[in-house]
Amino acid sequence: MADRIYLDWNATTPLRPEARQAMLAAMDLLGNPSSVHAEGRKARRLMEEAREVIARGLGTVARRVVLTSGGTEANVLALSPGLKAPAGPAERLLVSATEHASVLAGGRFAPSAVQTIPVDSSGVVDLCGLDTLLAGGPPALVSVMSANNETGVLQPISEVAGIVRRGGGLLHVDAIQAFGKIHLDINGIGADLVTLSGHKIGGPKGVGALVLGAGVDDVIPLLRGGGQERGRRAGTENVIGIAGFGAAAGAALAALETEHLRVSALRNRLEAGLRQTENVTVFSAQAARLPNTTLFTAPGLKAETAVIGFDLEGIAVSSGSACSSGKVQPSHVLEAMGVSPSAAQGAVRLSLGWSTTDAEVDRCLQAWRKLSLTLLKGRDETALERF
Repeated sequence: MADRIYLDWNATTPLRPEARQAMLAAMDLLGNPSSVHAEGRKARRLMEEAREVIARGLGTVARRVVLTSGGTEANVLALSPGLKAPAGPAERLLVSATEHASVLAGGRFAPSAVQTIPVDSSGVVDLCGLDTLLAGGPPALVSVMSANNETGVLQPISEVAGIVRRGGGLLHVDAIQAFGKIHLDINGIGADLVTLSGHKIGGPKGVGALVLGAGVDDVIPLLRGGGQERGRRAGTENVIGIAGFGAAAGAALAALETEHLRVSALRNRLEAGLRQTENVTVFSAQAARLPNTTLFTAPGLKAETAVIGFDLEGIAVSSGSACSSGKVQPSHVLEAMGVSPSAAQGAVRLSLGWSTTDAEVDRCLQAWRKLSLTLLKGRDETALERF
């Protein structure tokens, strides 16, 4: 398995060496970070150092970072009715049609209080549609992700923030895919709440954060019963995971500029190679995107078969479809973009990262050329017999 190639970085990333080292060191700490003795203070110091790194990565201060068990918890914590918006307490939630499932579920808002903001054919949020929705009801919390996990599309967050501010609302930005890949400043983009996840940047799974902007002084706790996280999130903090998250954030942010250029070049080379196959479509190719993400399809391609084919070639990729109850369904992201069901069911995502090399891109393209000879001829039922 040592020669396998991993091209599913948007799903999760390998653990960075810096994160592994920080976590191993944290494992030797005895104290509870809430304890006042020397052992507790040492654990607290390590945790606060990580919090400071994460805060600096978003241009804010450590006390505005609420550490959680991951991105989903952070999103649910952020999506709370009653948060104080400029026009009054938020009574409804507006979410873009291409949000992650943990946002589309509405957090703690009642389903009847959730409205969907449409997107265009590239997956970019409809600003006029957002403006209309904001004008048509009571104060709202608006949730628009910074970067889409399937297509890599970057949303015009600063423009969204301006519309939300004029409409008297609050803005939540799911930056889980964007943090560590593009420059972000919570105040510069005008966000009131930003959510992050450790395992998307080379940290461990099971740790994330909600970061509060200048417009939000506090949140309504999801977990109660303790004074941890300034009363915002009860429960003994995951010191080991937080140490890894902080170390991963530091490493990702330090290399952000150089990696952006390097990975962008690899992604462009990969897409140029894919397009040598007739009628390959790269979704959202004309929109601003993350430097590492390619979602593509071709007529006759079935994603589930392609993913298995790549896997047998030693390459981990993912499908643009979501599996529910054992039944593959078209991606809600592509559906919102107006992509036909047949094209959506053929969507394959390739996502790159800091250890991806030119040689790995070449091998992926070689595998695609081999697979495409069979998979695009309508014989996918028996295609895998050739591998």
